[in-house]
Amino acid sequence: MAALDQKTLREKMHQIPEWHMDGKNITREFELDDFRGALDFVNQVGNEAEKADHHPDILIHGWNKVKIILTTHSEGGITEKDIEMAKTVNEFEL
Repeated sequence: MAALDQKTLREKMHQIPEWHMDGKNITREFELDDFRGALDFVNQVGNEAEKADHHPDILIHGWNKVKIILTTHSEGGITEKDIEMAKTVNEFEL
């Protein structure tokens, strides 16, 4: 799966509200109610990522914030796989 060109990527970003382009990544930050909620959210993301054979960078910071960073390392940029994973994460109930 090839990395998306900039024009296509800009169009796709409209499909994933609250995600931002950051170089060769797309990122989104989530704020949960508490630390337990952050851990549960990370596990939910991890389970879905494993099913999709896609492994995002996940950062828990503060006591209730989670940052998800998506890119396809093997393609050197953002692919349709990253967009689909972002859509999946957006569907999670927080």
